[in-house]
Amino acid sequence: MSKSDLTLTPVQTVACCSPLVAEPLSEEHARRVAPLLKALADPVRLRLLSLVASHTDGEACVCDLNDAFELSQPTISHHLKVLHEVGLLDRSKRGVWVYYAVRRDALADLGALIGGVA
Repeated sequence: MSKSDLTLTPVQTVACCSPLVAEPLSEEHARRVAPLLKALADPVRLRLLSLVASHTDGEACVCDLNDAFELSQPTISHHLKVLHEVGLLDRSKRGVWVYYAVRRDALADLGALIGGVA
């Protein structure tokens, strides 16, 4: 299977009830969470998510993010698309620009899942 054959399935917000240390994840829950964690496992995507989340009003245009990386605009757009497709970012088009905003509910769910470690 080539990279071009791979497609990401959009993941809805993961309703986390308890942290990993409270009870084992069900197989289905693990299947829903894994794509989110996989998307965040890339350093560029993790930084992009952080940059968008910390940007003024929690929203950023692709043009606002390019200078933070030594990558081409199409590469940045690809990484943003991956984050959008797994449900970590929302996007809206305004004219020729695309703006991204972090889905706080998805981040809260991931935080709840990982949290609770003492």
